[in-house]
Amino acid sequence: MVGTVRQLESKQVFVKILELIMTHPLVTQLKFARGEWRRALKDISEADARLRFEPMNCISWMVGHLAWHEHLYWLRFAQGKDIAPHLNNLVGTGKPASSPPFKEMWSDWRQITAASDEFLNTLTGAMLLGKLEYKGRPVRETTGTMLQRIIYHYWFHIGEAMAIRQLLGHPELPEFVGDISGKAPYRIEKSD
Repeated sequence: MVGTVRQLESKQVFVKILELIMTHPLVTQLKFARGEWRRALKDISEADARLRFEPMNCISWMVGHLAWHEHLYWLRFAQGKDIAPHLNNLVGTGKPASSPPFKEMWSDWRQITAASDEFLNTLTGAMLLGKLEYKGRPVRETTGTMLQRIIYHYWFHIGEAMAIRQLLGHPELPEFVGDISGKAPYRIEKSD
């Protein structure tokens, strides 16, 4: 039994290392930002996630909004898929404020990020310099700029969500960036 557990643990470590090596460094940074997003929202209740401190949006809206953003870029633009059309009117940029159900937004977020990874895991440096097409026309920004925009979008909302959690008096919140050295260390881009 012990040997089997060790073999499984070794295989899991090998898969993580292989994923880190094969994935473009910016995609690794996005995945790290997503992990920090999950860490920032750990143990928040449905009720607290739906409270709004105006003019800020509530946390459940932020979860849905980040899901909407990834859906727009990595599913609609990159893959021509629309698996969550309801998000545009509910949490899209410029739409009226709302307090959607937190569990539903997390469910949408998990489904969308998993489906997005199918595309993101294939990205190369050359692909990041190009532009995606939507409805037969190139989108405004390069794929690399879009990837950076989403990474920074996560960090923006992490800070905002942490401020809300502090206002709510939540104890023992993360105080600094997590294990970037272990999960997303700087590494040079491999050549295509």
